[in-house]
Amino acid sequence: MSELSHVDETGAVRMVDVGEKDVSRRRAVARAEVRMAAGTARRLRELPKGDALTTAQIAGIMAAKRTAELIPLCHPLALSHLAVELEVGEGEVTIVASAETTAQTGVEMEALTAASVAALTVYDMAKAVDRELEITGVRLVEKTKSPA
Repeated sequence: MSELSHVDETGAVRMVDVGEKDVSRRRAVARAEVRMAAGTARRLRELPKGDALTTAQIAGIMAAKRTAELIPLCHPLALSHLAVELEVGEGEVTIVASAETTAQTGVEMEALTAASVAALTVYDMAKAVDRELEITGVRLVEKTKSPA
């Protein structure tokens, strides 16, 4: 296992120096799920536009744009694209967030932040009708880098 990227040889935390890295096109996709009762999922599916899912989508996008403010050692990035998609299943909402940039460091934290905050927003919107909500499976599913 390699050394932790944000810890120096003395054990002190530090921001990673990416100054020597080449600028490249970077993309990351993260996923999260909010498990719920089937009746709760049905209620979410039946809501009109401007509903809880749109609110969660916007919350995820806004959070990704502020990742460096939320995670202390993240580099601030100019995102060239960000998408947050929510799909209501029989007993869950699946969230897929993708982030892209052209930079010297990756966008996996932005994608993970977007998916996490969107999941938290769904939780917040549905908690009054479902006491058994569970956020689960927050994970990075794809990370790519190509020449700029």
